[in-house]
Amino acid sequence: MDGFETRDIAKVLDSAISREQDYVTSEEALAISVVTNEHGIQKLGVTMRTIGDDRNLVIGFLFSEGIINSIDDIETIEDNSEQITVSLGDDSGFDPDLHCRSGTVTSACGICGRSTIDDRVHIHAPELDEKTSVGIDAIRVCLKEMKTRQILFSQTGGSHACASFNMNCEISRIFEDVGRHNAMDKLVGSYVSDEVFPKSELLFVSGRASFELVQKCLRIGFPIMIAIGGPTTLAVDLAKEHGLTLGCFARSDSLTVYSGVRRIAQ
Repeated sequence: MDGFETRDIAKVLDSAISREQDYVTSEEALAISVVTNEHGIQKLGVTMRTIGDDRNLVIGFLFSEGIINSIDDIETIEDNSEQITVSLGDDSGFDPDLHCRSGTVTSACGICGRSTIDDRVHIHAPELDEKTSVGIDAIRVCLKEMKTRQILFSQTGGSHACASFNMNCEISRIFEDVGRHNAMDKLVGSYVSDEVFPKSELLFVSGRASFELVQKCLRIGFPIMIAIGGPTTLAVDLAKEHGLTLGCFARSDSLTVYSGVRRIAQ
């Protein structure tokens, strides 16, 4: 299985120390570049990620940033494991002054390195479905299923996950990564690659509901986002602005809803 390696450890238990090996989530650099007829080769930046599903990660990143609007905006993808170069068609929305980042995007960072604050949001998303709803019983089922599918986390305890479910609480897709935004980009990229939009599906994230995750959620069109952790102020404000149902601190018997309570079934 990809995504983790072994490292030597010293386990301390009471007064005894034992030498063992442990599984550790991998974190490696991936350089992302784009090529256009107008701007030539441009480096978007370097992201720290867990190896696996790199193409989906990059496609999801480009889509979330507004650089592409569909898979048709991509002509070719060259992947050499440490660098991915994407050739874009003339209809792409790439602007080097807007999209190129300075420095490394860490596994904890979503919008770090952008040149300005004003260009941080790119929505232009599908209209959110108003018929989709979820109740606490369904959330309980989804949380349990998501936990059983987090294979990397079960081995290492050091990864995040983003998962989508249909209205029958059946898991559609799940991706793990050391970075929250990377896991989300992998999920988004898989939908863009398949040319489908999850307009009536539920999104579950393993950590907090940060601004960039809400933005990516809106961009691809999930009407409901459920987070195990808490939200940030910008996440709540963005969810309210665009009518997203945002539920946080999800547990088997409780949920705190910050926006869009109309989609929470009694």
